[in-house]
Amino acid sequence: MNPRKNQRENKGGRAVTLKAVAAHVGLTPGTVSAVLNNSPACRSVPQHTKNRILAAARELNYRPNFLARALRVKRTFTIGVIAAEIGDTYGSMVISGIESFLREKGFFYLTVAHRHDRKLLESYSQLLLERGIEGFITIDTSITQPFPLPAVALAGHRSIEGVTNIILDQRRAAQLALEHLVNLGHEDIALMKGPAVSSDAEDRWNSICLAAKELGVSVRPELTLQLGGDAASDPISGYPFAKELLNRNQRFTALFAYNDNSAIASIRVLQENGFQVPGDISVVGFDDIQAASYANPSLTTVRQPLRKMGEIAASTLLDRIEERGEYFPEIAVEPEFVIRQSTARAPVCAPQEPAAGARRAAAPTV
Repeated sequence: MNPRKNQRENKGGRAVTLKAVAAHVGLTPGTVSAVLNNSPACRSVPQHTKNRILAAARELNYRPNFLARALRVKRTFTIGVIAAEIGDTYGSMVISGIESFLREKGFFYLTVAHRHDRKLLESYSQLLLERGIEGFITIDTSITQPFPLPAVALAGHRSIEGVTNIILDQRRAAQLALEHLVNLGHEDIALMKGPAVSSDAEDRWNSICLAAKELGVSVRPELTLQLGGDAASDPISGYPFAKELLNRNQRFTALFAYNDNSAIASIRVLQENGFQVPGDISVVGFDDIQAASYANPSLTTVRQPLRKMGEIAASTLLDRIEERGEYFPEIAVEPEFVIRQSTARAPVCAPQEPAAGARRAAAPTV
């Protein structure tokens, strides 16, 4: 017979209780509970005592009863995360930051993706409320009304009562990108506007227009492309829009794309049509997703600290739930500019056709 098995189970094979752990270390259940739940009450418990309790819980294979805990303290320690997409790089990086912070604090989270469907957003919000969540975090979601619980919106861009907005300084981001291109001698700069479904699109475009005016860059309709649908979510869906820009036969030496996915799609279209990047045309992205540094050429881009923004959103929400600190309607995050190999000095003569000897490639199979 395995003696450890007897330690781990009570008679009848039932799971080890909190009282059993307390009896094993000779302490009160309240002290043991405070340490195992890492509650504020455990701050006065000496570290060596905490170590004893944690070692005993491991030895006895103690597993906390979540439902019992929730009923006892009338809390679920669960957060609802509402995202436009889950599988895209933007959303996954933000959620990674949220998950990392919540896990460290002993919170769970439930995630739903509404895919820009307003009815789905409403039904999922209600579903999360019925699951007993204590607060909301939304990602790339346009909120139109207050939530009945504490809420933090990442890239929400709307002032809603009771909602803290975590936003990137879009104006500074646009200035960094356009200033870089202007300093390289680019004057004919093509610009991409984000799809209407993206909550960042309007604010980013307004910021680009302001920065362009300050830097003396002309925003020309023939060099402005409006992305549609989910074209910003991956390079494949952005490919036809990048091709449309090139098919206009308008001369330009640089492109400031809406995000990294549309920038990577644009580089592919340009190369397939015989243009060199950055020899003929420089390309700047936005976000600094993981693929940006592995693109060919590696992508110069505006970096959003997406994982950090997720951590800030989670930290802010827990502070709201625990009623710690002051409520802020908006928290701005500073962008960084990452210079890689997709930008260079503007060519002396802007190319209207591919470099000599280059062959226009057929559309790719994807």
